[in-house]
Amino acid sequence: MHFEYHVESGDFINAGSTSSAVKKTLKQLNVDSSIIKRTVVALYEAEVNIVAHAYKGTIYVDIDQEAITIRLVDEGPGIPDIDKAMEMGYSTASPSVREMGFGAGMGLPNIKNNTDRMSITSKVGVGTTVEIYNKLQ
Repeated sequence: MHFEYHVESGDFINAGSTSSAVKKTLKQLNVDSSIIKRTVVALYEAEVNIVAHAYKGTIYVDIDQEAITIRLVDEGPGIPDIDKAMEMGYSTASPSVREMGFGAGMGLPNIKNNTDRMSITSKVGVGTTVEIYNKLQ
């Protein structure tokens, strides 16, 4: 199964709609609830990062018998120091994003903690790609 979702910058009203849709699909496939929870937490964090930091993005979701693989590709400022961005509490969120309750610097660490495998590639001035992988068994 392959799904594609589009995310726009600043669209906090719809932030989480992709993770909700994926949750529904995984439930319909009778995936273990703990795997669903981990996957949805990681996806939500990554989705909100696109809304808060990028200009726009596309989320590609692939589900097969073995695993769920999610690739989030954004067009945005990129991440100049991925190691720093992975530190709990580090954030580059704007004051307005923080006022809405986002940007606490927990997103990337939460993604890593809720996935079997995660990778980030980024180019400053171009954008960021986050890949999330969770086994379904």
